Amino acid sequence: MITNQALLLLMLSVLWPSTALPFTTGNIENLFGKPESDGRVLQRSKRGWMWNQFFLMEEYTGNDHQYVGKLHSNMDKGDGTVKYVLTGDGAGTLFLIDEKSGDIHATKRLDREEKAMYTLHAKVLDRNTNAELEPDTEFNIKIHDINDNAPKFAKEIYFASVPEMSEVGTSVVTITASDADDQTYGNSAKLVYSILEGQPYFSVDSENGTIKTALPGMDREIKENYQVVIQAKDMAGQMGGLSGTTTVSITLSDVNDSPPRFANHSFRMAAVESTEIGGAVGRIKADDPDVGRNAEMEYTIVGGHDTFNIITDQMTQEGVVIIKKTLDYESKRDFEFKVEVRNTYLDARFIHGLQFKDYAAVKVTVEDVDEPPLFSMNPYIIEVHEDTAAGSFVGVVSARDPDADDKPVKYSIDRHTDLERLFNIDSVNGTITTLKALDREMSKWHNISVVATEMNNPRQTTRVPVFIKVLDVNDNAPEFAMSYDTFVCENVKAGQLIQTISAVDTDEPLVGQHKFVFSISASNPNFTIVDREDNTANILTRRGGFSRREMSMYFLPVVISDNDYPIQSSTSTLIVRVCGCDSRGNMQSCNPEVLPFSDGLTTGALVAILLCVIILLMIVVLFAALRRQRKKEPLIISKEDVRDNVVSYNDEGGGEEDTQAFDIGTLRNPEVMETNKLRRDIIPEMLFPFRRTSPIKDNADVRDFINGRLQENDSDPTAPPYDSLATYAYEGTGSLAESLSSLESAATEGDQDYDYLSNWGPQFKKLAELYIGRSPDRET
Repeated sequence: MITNQALLLLMLSVLWPSTALPFTTGNIENLFGKPESDGRVLQRSKRGWMWNQFFLMEEYTGNDHQYVGKLHSNMDKGDGTVKYVLTGDGAGTLFLIDEKSGDIHATKRLDREEKAMYTLHAKVLDRNTNAELEPDTEFNIKIHDINDNAPKFAKEIYFASVPEMSEVGTSVVTITASDADDQTYGNSAKLVYSILEGQPYFSVDSENGTIKTALPGMDREIKENYQVVIQAKDMAGQMGGLSGTTTVSITLSDVNDSPPRFANHSFRMAAVESTEIGGAVGRIKADDPDVGRNAEMEYTIVGGHDTFNIITDQMTQEGVVIIKKTLDYESKRDFEFKVEVRNTYLDARFIHGLQFKDYAAVKVTVEDVDEPPLFSMNPYIIEVHEDTAAGSFVGVVSARDPDADDKPVKYSIDRHTDLERLFNIDSVNGTITTLKALDREMSKWHNISVVATEMNNPRQTTRVPVFIKVLDVNDNAPEFAMSYDTFVCENVKAGQLIQTISAVDTDEPLVGQHKFVFSISASNPNFTIVDREDNTANILTRRGGFSRREMSMYFLPVVISDNDYPIQSSTSTLIVRVCGCDSRGNMQSCNPEVLPFSDGLTTGALVAILLCVIILLMIVVLFAALRRQRKKEPLIISKEDVRDNVVSYNDEGGGEEDTQAFDIGTLRNPEVMETNKLRRDIIPEMLFPFRRTSPIKDNADVRDFINGRLQENDSDPTAPPYDSLATYAYEGTGSLAESLSSLESAATEGDQDYDYLSNWGPQFKKLAELYIGRSPDRET
């Protein structure tokens, strides 16, 4: 059985928790007796004496190997045959056991804040056979705390606020520190708070770290920010305890304890009489040392005012004086009123004994300006009947110069508002007349702008809208309300309803609503009409037995009249189709019946014959087109037309008549060009004298000829700029047949042997016939 005499310290720590006892056999000796010479102590064999916990003081400052305790088994006779083995947390690294004696030592200093307890297992083995003499035993090594950690605050600096003028003892903020030492053992983690800086304004609760106000009447307008240093000390604040500090930045928040005040109780402003309604005249401002909503102010005119008003600029907290009524220098030039300012938000704690408002006098002087003409009305509304003849009177507008000298005014119509030029105005007296007849059905209202301008100062103008309402005249006849698709069945009976019609009139009724009268010719043998007295009418059949063979469509004239003055009427035609219907009157077909031909051929037979004829014609056309494609034009019609070079023209020629643009004969015989020939498709602005060029030798290479002409024209300052660009291309040198062109051949064709062309195959048969059969003395 494994025993542990050092575990007695557990009982000692319970009896004397504040006493630090070293784990030595001397303490064990007092309870268990004196140890033997080999360090063994007599043990009781009952398992009731077994404890499963060791205690070790952290941060031990003794030898490198700190003694922890001793394990002993009843199987150990002291002869060295028993071996103790330790496993578990830190076994072999942090904790070592003497295999013979069972003494446990710590190899280094341990920190309780890193790990407070270690769980290990002890085994008792036979040293010779390694057989277990006793079962595995589990025990703990608990680290006792010492005061080795100072209190710490979570932040180096805290921020808090408290309203100004707060009472003494008002809570500001609570800050706490933490201590990593054991909270349950001794006073190592028992903290006490104190204030190092910030008196006499603030105090701190020593137990919970709550900061409170300590001075009454702290005014934000005098001092706003305070720095308070708080200390937390462990060991209940006793001498030798560890401490930590932090800083708390406390701001006094604003309350509305200061009323607004005008620095100047009299303000003077000037306003020109042309200032528009709502325009600003000037600004006044009161001072309030408060901030935020406590500094928000509202300005009002005491008793109100007819001409001026004052509003508050929320951004700048200024009072803006604006115009409520048009100013007139000629009528009144000076105004004076009283302005009141007050806070919009009041604090009931501070309104006693203080008046949170102030007053100031405002004087406004009106300045004279040259004003534009002023109309007697704005806007004008004029009525005129439609169909009024051109030049008829519409109405009159009037404007005057409001200045004292009363300058004359002329009138005009802004034609952007009268694009159709329907109206005219007398420039002197403002009389509006028509230029064209008006039609209410086209437009019921005409909105024009009349401009009044001072004759002596054209920059002074005024516009006024003139709304002209066109009154209705009964000048339009009623007509069908819609387009009707009417049909009558062949098997219809007399008196049967086939259609209900209605009418509309673009004119307005004189009273109430329109009243229309419908009628048709009484002599109509097919149809009749019944007026329903509600602006609709029914079309009925007068007879039965209609036939599509006899008549497939009927045109029924319907006369529609109104009851306005003068009476207007119109005739609308109703188209009635004759259709085949079933027994219930449902339309089936309205197409005329096709009668069979007298020769017995039906429509289907005629269509088949027509298709056969079309197919035969298409076959003939296709056959002719195929025969035409088989005809191939000869590669070269005549030997005289053979050319030894290819000329590419980049300009557009003059067609077949343009025979002077390029002549290949000129390239062969330059002596032929004796006179200057101009292009007929381009006429130069000036003519240049012809420069005769020296002829080249017979049989000269065409390339040299072209290069020579190119250099001559490039160096000729009188060369016309309208010449075309001619490109002479050459076949490359990579062809197996070499070049087919004679531009790089010898001077005569007699030096060439074209017999190899006959070996190239049928594709070059024509080419071989052309070159093999040519005369050897022909020019190249």
